Amino acid sequence: MMSVAAILLGLVLLLFTGLPIFAGLSLFGGGLLIGSGAGVVGVSEVIFHKISLYVLLAIPLFAYMAHIMIRARIIDDLYNTAYTLTRHMPGGVGIATILACMIFSAISGSSVATALTIGAVAIPQMIRFGYDPKVAYGLVAAGGTLGILIPPSGPMIIYGVATDTSIGGLFMAGLIPGLMLALIFMLSTAFQQRHRQREPRASLKEALVAIRGSGWALALPTLVLGGMYVGVFTATEAAAVGALLALAVGSLIYRTVGPRQIWASAIDASRTSAMLFMILAGAAVFSHALTKLMIPQQIVGLVSTMEMGNFGFLLAMMALIFVLGMFLESIAIILITSPVVLPVLTLLDISPIWYGVMLVINLELAMITPPVGMNLFTIKAVTEAPIGQIIRGSLPFVVLMLLGLALVMVFPGLALWLPGTMLDLGP
Repeated sequence: MMSVAAILLGLVLLLFTGLPIFAGLSLFGGGLLIGSGAGVVGVSEVIFHKISLYVLLAIPLFAYMAHIMIRARIIDDLYNTAYTLTRHMPGGVGIATILACMIFSAISGSSVATALTIGAVAIPQMIRFGYDPKVAYGLVAAGGTLGILIPPSGPMIIYGVATDTSIGGLFMAGLIPGLMLALIFMLSTAFQQRHRQREPRASLKEALVAIRGSGWALALPTLVLGGMYVGVFTATEAAAVGALLALAVGSLIYRTVGPRQIWASAIDASRTSAMLFMILAGAAVFSHALTKLMIPQQIVGLVSTMEMGNFGFLLAMMALIFVLGMFLESIAIILITSPVVLPVLTLLDISPIWYGVMLVINLELAMITPPVGMNLFTIKAVTEAPIGQIIRGSLPFVVLMLLGLALVMVFPGLALWLPGTMLDLGP
């Protein structure tokens, strides 16, 4: 067990030096292979097998869909619709912000993109309505984390590839917990702002006009997720359909996407995808080294002798990932821990889909916990506010997200019921 701990600690320390994740995983994995005498013969085949999977096509396609929709400038319509429908509620502006984050998450699949895009619109609006600035910062930072739980989700695709778990099943599994977290955020906001003066309720005509204004933004994720749910297409095909629909909406409906925006979106999606593929290649080398050193077998043997049980193992892993999340990027955490955890999940008969949802909720926490919470720095870039003020505004949402994580752990059906009703769990 000391060798296992030494390997993981050595890799984490190497990544702390600022070395790119793909380079750290590749060099460390290669060093382990050479140091153990296993050699690097066959590593190229391992890398090719990992990055040539059909399901990985979903990454550039979903990224392209997100960049097209962002450049179509639909966010103003989306936020205005959310505000029109909720302005009469206590904390209506804050609730509208969470709703906009929730819907935009189903378009972007990115926490940082959600916090950045919604924050630019919502934070000035909340402050104008008299919200304490730190409350506004924390609400957008936390709402942005929904981007990696509500599908489509880049980290879920990476986890699915790393553990050979159904991407469609993971997407569906994240939907109810994502909506639950959004509801918890909204209820908390309504309670905190219950004494604030409310705006008049929107008339039916105003509500219908607002919904029509953002109809395509609402329809796109519904069509993509609905198609996966009923088995019309797989997650990869859904990504292609989403990209085509986004292109049609941006160029033909909104008329804000032309050749320049199409080309820029393709470049941005390619850069994002290339970075992730390089990380996956490095993870393939690291995972291959662990297999050669029989590290997963050692972990399984240790868990068997300790008789931790399912709940004890999950608590230990969630605590470890919470700590790692304070220092490491989410993709790195997925790729470092998955090769070690997967055999234990099999031993303890724990659903990898259920574990994957808990993992992603924990990674959401990492987005708003210092010292390297990405959404904290995103809000700072949008507002130029002191980072301490942003952190203080985010801390209450850390507690709320821990509550959400506990609920999913205690009630697995929150994650497993919806994918269990799917007609097709293909890639």
